[in-house]
Amino acid sequence: MTLWQDQAEVLNDRLTLMLRNGATGFILVFVVLTLFLELRLAFWVSLGIPISFLGAIALMPGLDVSVNVISLFAFILVLGIVVDDAIIVGENIYRHQEEHGEGLRGAIEGAREIGKPVTFAVLTTVAAFMPLMFVPGMMGKIFRVIPLVVIPCLLFSLVESLGILPAHLSHIPRRGKPGPWRRFQSLFSNGLKVFIRRVYTPILETALQWRYVTAAIGLSTLILTGGMVLGGWANFHFFPSIEADFMSASVTMPQGTPVDVTSRAIDKLEEGATRLRTRLQEETGMDYFRHVSTAVGDQPMLSRGGGPMGPVDTVAAANVGEVTIELAPAETRAFTSEQLGNLWRESTEAIPEAVEVNFSMSMMNPGDDVDVQLAGPDIERLRDAANAVKARLAEYAGVYEISDSFRAGKEEMQLGIKPAAETLGLTLQDLGRQVRQAFYGEEAQRIQRGRDDIRVMVRYPEADRRSLGDLENMRIRTPNGGEVPFSQVAEVQPGRGFASIKRVNRNRAVNVTASVDAAVTSAGAVISDLQTRILPDVLAGYPGVFYTFEGAQAEQVDAVGGLQRGFILALLMIFALLAVPLRSYVQPMIIMAAIPFGLVGAIWGHIVMGLDVTMMSMFGLVALTGVVVNDSLVMVDFINRARRVHADLGRRIREAGGRHTSSREFDSSGLQLAIREAGSNRFRPILLTSLTTFFGLAPLMLERSMQAAFLVPMAVSLAFGVLFATFITLILVPVSYLILDDVQRTVRRIFGSGEPAEAQAGPEDEPVAVGGAAATARVAEAASS
Repeated sequence: MTLWQDQAEVLNDRLTLMLRNGATGFILVFVVLTLFLELRLAFWVSLGIPISFLGAIALMPGLDVSVNVISLFAFILVLGIVVDDAIIVGENIYRHQEEHGEGLRGAIEGAREIGKPVTFAVLTTVAAFMPLMFVPGMMGKIFRVIPLVVIPCLLFSLVESLGILPAHLSHIPRRGKPGPWRRFQSLFSNGLKVFIRRVYTPILETALQWRYVTAAIGLSTLILTGGMVLGGWANFHFFPSIEADFMSASVTMPQGTPVDVTSRAIDKLEEGATRLRTRLQEETGMDYFRHVSTAVGDQPMLSRGGGPMGPVDTVAAANVGEVTIELAPAETRAFTSEQLGNLWRESTEAIPEAVEVNFSMSMMNPGDDVDVQLAGPDIERLRDAANAVKARLAEYAGVYEISDSFRAGKEEMQLGIKPAAETLGLTLQDLGRQVRQAFYGEEAQRIQRGRDDIRVMVRYPEADRRSLGDLENMRIRTPNGGEVPFSQVAEVQPGRGFASIKRVNRNRAVNVTASVDAAVTSAGAVISDLQTRILPDVLAGYPGVFYTFEGAQAEQVDAVGGLQRGFILALLMIFALLAVPLRSYVQPMIIMAAIPFGLVGAIWGHIVMGLDVTMMSMFGLVALTGVVVNDSLVMVDFINRARRVHADLGRRIREAGGRHTSSREFDSSGLQLAIREAGSNRFRPILLTSLTTFFGLAPLMLERSMQAAFLVPMAVSLAFGVLFATFITLILVPVSYLILDDVQRTVRRIFGSGEPAEAQAGPEDEPVAVGGAAATARVAEAASS
């Protein structure tokens, strides 16, 4: 006895892989925090990760989410994001405690100051992940697990960062004499402060001075990246092959083929597998095959959708067969299951008598790469059109396994009636009934014999019904009781029936399918050329025949369409959530301007990593929209607060006798000071939130195991998008804010309106002091000068 298709082993391997990547990501996140923050602060900030994860795990049974590869991937995905709010809150509390040295007061002031933007920042991330729950099709059913894990984690992290973290940080003691670790850590924290003062602040001042040039450079980056995408630098592949531990080859012979003929075809597949096994052993020194299973008369793997995980759909007939190979674990192999499947195909002799030969080597398959459904009223015209399309598909490099769905039935003798028979009163029904009675028989009576029901059939003797000649020698009775030779009233032709009849909207339908080698070309390029050039040209000769795309293309249209609608909805929700804390309909546009640049970073990440853009990448892009606006929201909120403080200080200085500085001049200088201070104050938390997100996903992005390959594009989209958006937040968001102020000043100058609304302090913002006493002194000095 031998274990076969042990899915527990497969599951354990994948869960171990994800848990290892998650643990490595957590360690990297903690290391990043400890290098730039105090060890105790880093510890309390990192504690938000297990608290959030445990809260989400507690809700998983109620949300009908199990522990699987996708749910564990969701935890890895949110690993670096879930500490963003804790970093922002913890760093702000730490900054206040540094100013006056009081733990409790610093915790209260820091949490109150940052509470509103952090709350709405988390809600925008939740809004970005929500559309993933409503993607239609197979992809939506699988990956809806991601938001069901991520959203609870984010909400629990919000509660922890605003309700629990300040209490912990309020007890951090005053700094004593620095020890060895403190001195080592100060190299990074002080070095970051020096970098902010000597590098970032001068760059920001230059960007603000040349703000329109800076904005033009950012816009040109968007245009350049768009041109690279359109130029084919980043290919789109809807659903990549998922690494499998099994691969199979199935063969379908014509209907009526005896078992021994099917067995000979299966032998060729086995011989090809044996040749490949021997070749791999000679080249690599290891056995890639653990088990080989052959079935004649059934296709157990194909009936499960090409993989061991699919639903069972029995396909039992003498004309089908299959060979299934269980491979060595993916970690021990140098070849992917897809590469091995292609090598097996090359090692197998052609089976010209087969209707279809199909190789399957992926865990999940959304459908054939190319699936053109031809429909029309005439089946013969459909078959001719299908053959023409297959011939044109064969001209493409990298397109293989070209076939169609039409299956001829068993061989049969098709009867027809001659005109002479109609004069005798015979019909085709009479002819068919008499031939059936002669060769199959007519039930004369039934005899009960014990528990058995015995049917007595009357038919020709066996010697008189064994050949076509016996049919031609048969005599047909006429309605008046006479008999005439079969050949005088009927004609017979050999032919085949239909194995099945497929209709779509009351029209007969035939599907032409093919597979595409992604290393040679892409399915999107083939389908685009078919749609624009080949199909219109071919079908012009077959009137009444029309086409639609099914298979992976139809799944792609459903999934991408649903994702686009969800993306638009997410943008609207994010805009509404940003407008509430900012009390503005214009400033949210500044923040959301970071979203396209996050997409630029994601595209560049795919190019750098040498990956195709897949549906998983698009999931990452949608989720990215909520993550990239978080830091921008906090930045703009701090600029607004600093601007209100400076404006209030300016009014007090003018009232005290500083009459030589006009309100507009002071507001302009105060705004630039507010932007510089907000940039300097928010540089560290913005950098840390981006680094934790990136390093939390870094182990998965660098994972060499083939089992995690299909998840990497989503991680790349999120990690590189956030990293690139960091520079946008630190440079372009302040620049955009100043450009917006220029536009508002121009409008006020033209229409003669009053002071800007942003310069007026709101009642809930009165107790806040941004920048501390040093900032007040700088503003007073600038005003007096």
